[in-house]
Amino acid sequence: MKLSGGVEWALHCCVVLTAASQPVPAARLALFHDVSPSYLAKQMQALSRAGLVTSVQGKTGGYALTRPAHEITVLDVVQAVDGADPAFVCTEIRQRGPLGAAPEDCTKRCGIARVMGAAEAAWRASLRGVTIADLVGSMERDNGPGALPAIGAWLAPPSGPAARAH
Repeated sequence: MKLSGGVEWALHCCVVLTAASQPVPAARLALFHDVSPSYLAKQMQALSRAGLVTSVQGKTGGYALTRPAHEITVLDVVQAVDGADPAFVCTEIRQRGPLGAAPEDCTKRCGIARVMGAAEAAWRASLRGVTIADLVGSMERDNGPGALPAIGAWLAPPSGPAARAH
């Protein structure tokens, strides 16, 4: 199964948005992840179209998750970015060529289609079973309990006298 790179970026953005106390501009998320702002904006727009993040307009605007992290699955993000189409599409090759089967002899899916369909169902079930909250927990286990608060502090807009001078 090959996924676009946008899936990885979108998942990372969803995880870090859990640490934000207010909406985060796409440009700030791009800077945090060291990726092109236009590329990241495309992934955030896909998440927005899928209803996983909301875009808040204005001076303090940006992106925020639309629901709690435990209600957003990895499969939700994958489908938002790469679509929900199946990875394998049977084209009924067995009906082609000099010994091709007649359509009426192909009322059941062939063994290849069954295996591929079962594999995809298992893959989707696995991704459906992992939430953004699970990924946050994994991050905290891997990077320590201070990782998310540090991310939240970095994502927060600058404040104080130095920020007002800019």
